[in-house]
Amino acid sequence: MPAPTALRQTAEVAMAETPVAPTMSEQDEEILIDAQTSADQVSAGLAPEIEPTQDSDMRIDEEGRPLFTPAKDTSRVYRVESRKVPVPPHRMTPLKASWARIYPPLVEHLKLQVRMNIKNRAVELRTSRFTTDTEALQKGEDFVKAFTLGFDVDDAIALLRLDDLYIRSFEIRDIKALNGEHLSRAIGRCAGKDGRTKFAIENATRTRIVIADQKIHLLGAVKNVDCAQQAIVSLILGSPPGKVYGNLRKVASRMKERF
Repeated sequence: MPAPTALRQTAEVAMAETPVAPTMSEQDEEILIDAQTSADQVSAGLAPEIEPTQDSDMRIDEEGRPLFTPAKDTSRVYRVESRKVPVPPHRMTPLKASWARIYPPLVEHLKLQVRMNIKNRAVELRTSRFTTDTEALQKGEDFVKAFTLGFDVDDAIALLRLDDLYIRSFEIRDIKALNGEHLSRAIGRCAGKDGRTKFAIENATRTRIVIADQKIHLLGAVKNVDCAQQAIVSLILGSPPGKVYGNLRKVASRMKERF
């Protein structure tokens, strides 16, 4: 058996070679020293600046805010979309007569491709790589549709220039079931003698009105169209024109105060 002295020396050598794990107090002191050192470096402005990589062009300024390079213009991938607006038979002749005034706003302003298909009696619209506005196709369709409903070209162009305009359509029978002479008298009350009642409603409410047989089309802003529709509904239900004129004067005075 080995001597006790030799065993003791072997144990001491093994303990000396085995690494001793630091205690909790020593770990805390090391962590605190590292945190203090990093805080001192940041406060002194000695923090290393982030170098831009190949994937990211981000940099850091003196106050620690990120700096990005300006975005580069990339080629847009566009999708060709088309719309077809049918033209009623009674609006084909006015369309041909006013075609020289209809296509320039669509081509020059909206950058659309337009053609008049006489065989199918429709106006066809299509986007191209020059079209920049995402709503151009919808605006062009509304413009052509407004003309097919009976509005003048100058009034329909307002749909392209202003965003708060829209068209509302309804029939006289939606308000009251009328037939024969009663329906004719209702249409006459809405139009007035030589169209005076219609013009008075348009001027008071700042709208445009088209009376096409039993259908009535209104063009204007939301509140203005509501006022014009209320006046027309009152005439259809049998209110005397004098009372409607009085209400229109009140509406006109309120609009002047508002503007």
